[in-house]
Amino acid sequence: MTIGAALALFTGLSTSAQAASGDFTYVNVNGDSFVLHNPQNGECFLLISGAKSAANRTNAKATVFAEHGCEGSRLTMQPNTSMTFAGADPHSVMFG
Repeated sequence: MTIGAALALFTGLSTSAQAASGDFTYVNVNGDSFVLHNPQNGECFLLISGAKSAANRTNAKATVFAEHGCEGSRLTMQPNTSMTFAGADPHSVMFG
């Protein structure tokens, strides 16, 4: 019974800690390029100085948020899509 509980715990942890496979690239408001390689699902990543454009070349959806800390209005980018942001630049992203 203990082995079963340990296996269930291990399985539960491994699925929540999966990484999106691939790269998420973005260009910030200063024209600097950044890459998130195999980003962890469920973790909030800061988009330094806000993103003007982004390409989600991962196998997971990427949700970009207007504010730091993955808060505020949001847009979802499906896998293998790119987007140029008009108006408010997103400042964080979460995968999964």
